[in-house]
Amino acid sequence: MFKLKKYLKPHIVAIILAILFLFGEAVCELVLPNLMSDIVNVGIQNTGVENASPEVISTDGMTLLKPFMSDNSKKLIEKSYKLVESGTDSAKDYENAYPILKESGKGVYVLTDYSNRSALDDIFGKASVALIAMMQDFAKQGNTSASSSKDMDISNADITEMYKINPMLSMIPQAKLDGYINDSNNADNQIINTVGCAMTKLFYKEVGIDMGLYQFNYIAKIGVCMLLITLAGGIFAILVSLIASKVAAGVAKDLRRDLFQKVESFSNREFDSFSTASLITRTTNDITQIQMFVVMAIRLICFAPIMGIGGMIMALQQGVSLSWIILLAIVLLIIVMVVICIVALPKFKSIQKMVDKLNLVTRESLTGMMVIRAFGTQKNEEERFDKANKDLTSVNLFVNRVMVILMPIITLIMNGVTLLIVWVGAHQIEAAQIQIGDMMAFMQYGMIIIMAFLMISMMFIMIPRASVSASRIAEVLESELSIKDSKNPKSLGENSKGEISFNNVSFKYGNAEDNVIENISFTAKPGQTTAFIGSTGSGKSTLVNLIPRFYDVTAGSITFDGIDIRDITQHELRSKIGFVPQKGVLFSGDIASNLRYGKRDASDSEIAEAAKVAQAEDFINSKLEKYESPIAQGGTNVSGGQKQRLCIARALAKKAPVYIFDDSFSALDFKTDAALRKALKKYTGDSTVLIVAQRISTIMDAEQIIVLDEGKMVGKGTHKELMQSCPTYREIASSQLNEEELK
Repeated sequence: MFKLKKYLKPHIVAIILAILFLFGEAVCELVLPNLMSDIVNVGIQNTGVENASPEVISTDGMTLLKPFMSDNSKKLIEKSYKLVESGTDSAKDYENAYPILKESGKGVYVLTDYSNRSALDDIFGKASVALIAMMQDFAKQGNTSASSSKDMDISNADITEMYKINPMLSMIPQAKLDGYINDSNNADNQIINTVGCAMTKLFYKEVGIDMGLYQFNYIAKIGVCMLLITLAGGIFAILVSLIASKVAAGVAKDLRRDLFQKVESFSNREFDSFSTASLITRTTNDITQIQMFVVMAIRLICFAPIMGIGGMIMALQQGVSLSWIILLAIVLLIIVMVVICIVALPKFKSIQKMVDKLNLVTRESLTGMMVIRAFGTQKNEEERFDKANKDLTSVNLFVNRVMVILMPIITLIMNGVTLLIVWVGAHQIEAAQIQIGDMMAFMQYGMIIIMAFLMISMMFIMIPRASVSASRIAEVLESELSIKDSKNPKSLGENSKGEISFNNVSFKYGNAEDNVIENISFTAKPGQTTAFIGSTGSGKSTLVNLIPRFYDVTAGSITFDGIDIRDITQHELRSKIGFVPQKGVLFSGDIASNLRYGKRDASDSEIAEAAKVAQAEDFINSKLEKYESPIAQGGTNVSGGQKQRLCIARALAKKAPVYIFDDSFSALDFKTDAALRKALKKYTGDSTVLIVAQRISTIMDAEQIIVLDEGKMVGKGTHKELMQSCPTYREIASSQLNEEELK
């Protein structure tokens, strides 16, 4: 997929804009369950009362609660509330809102300072809990005046009945009151808020507030807010879909244009590499796959993580005790997706090849129709087409059947999670640990999280298929004419010395503006080891890849025994080089066939000697079939270190005048590395050895070390010389070895 990333650059602004809209859409969707929870908890259960601290409370109400407050709390209340006496000038401003001022002649306290609302909620909530605890205590002792408050059921209590205990409060010992206050301080926050809001509702009824209208106003306010947020989320979703479709269509258009132009410039050799049917498939079906992927990627790759993470955060705010249910659902979902991916993903990779085959048969039949009729082979061609068609249909049906199973399983998990949340949440509601609205919100957040993981899983299913299509397209777009041999090649002869010289060599990839390596000059002599070291991306591998002409230099020249390598045939040049690539590659067969890959006539003793030098002899002999032990395609049945040692042995078996080790010791432990280098020095003898390495310990004994930095040679010499003269080398060495090891 990354090979085609340049086609996204013209649309980068649109993509960033789409991501911003996705954030907006996600925020809108994540806020809605909370607002729904507020409607249930506050709007329905608490009649619209949000705070435990009342905005207005009668003097009797304040008298009832003050004994259960600390001195500091009383001071904060005096600072935050203003006393409005009935019959005063200031009372006229509040008489319409609070009829108690003109009906009963009582005074009220009006909240004027909202800056400490949270602290006030805590004070009034705890005071209310302490009051109810005291009244419950009285009820147990048989005091009938408090019987209406039994079990904290104060939602329909008569506040005036509670006021009957006001005269008694002064007679209750302070120690007894302190006990109730301490109990309220240890109460659950949920209980404190619930009891405080219930008391506030009673105070509002007392002062004459129409609670029906109060409740309607609250629900209407939250409802309008939800409608606006939903509308905004819908607009964001439409904009994202529009942008994603436009970007995907633009990428597909550019790909088709470039692909067609590339095919027009192909020579016959490239047409041999890509069949006509395959090129048609890549121009149509593969690009359609990329277009679909870009749409879904913009829409889901960013959106799903935002929703998943955001949903988890919001769910935890609703109820940590229920979070294990979400975790259980995610684990089940991952298991299902892994199983489906294991079964279905391998089939995705074969679908495009089968489409190629079907197009090939169709094209051959159509273009060769006259020949088919002349020879009367219509039946045979029908059978060929039918086989290709059935193969493709069979694989598509298999994949679709597997994917069809996904939705019922997801539905089952979602419904199971809903039932489990209701079951567990009901018990917690009964224990006053959470509220009904919180449980409902948690349920919605659970669905959001599950859907987010489902979207992520779907992307993982789409990525392999789109990646296959992208690779097929990139294969055409990036194809270049092979490096050609010189028309008048020169021969190295049988007795090559292997002296490699770089003369002001510079190189850059394709149409890149900057050189990857620049003005490199050195000579690697026979019998000596020349090592290359530098930071990642400094051009080490690129430099050694120029020697076997995997690339040709942009400027300067490379000579092999004084002959420009461009004047030597590729076959002869590479026959003189034992090359170990950065990424070890083994072929299906056995160990012996892999070691003989560079020298087909190598004797058993020769490959055994090469394996011994490469430190591969022990693990080879430990196998039951030894050198006849099978090697899977790509060497997947051996470890990384074993694969690397076999690759080294394969190169050594050539007994070439030049050996190139491109970071070929990285998978080896230090002990094996040291033993291999010691044996290698004896084995290579008069050969020229070039080593690319990341570890200083691997190259400390090299006769010549080339230090590269951003493609330029910043140092050349032995280890000791470079420690004195090259800061870059000294920095690398110091980061890997201590002072004692560097000596």
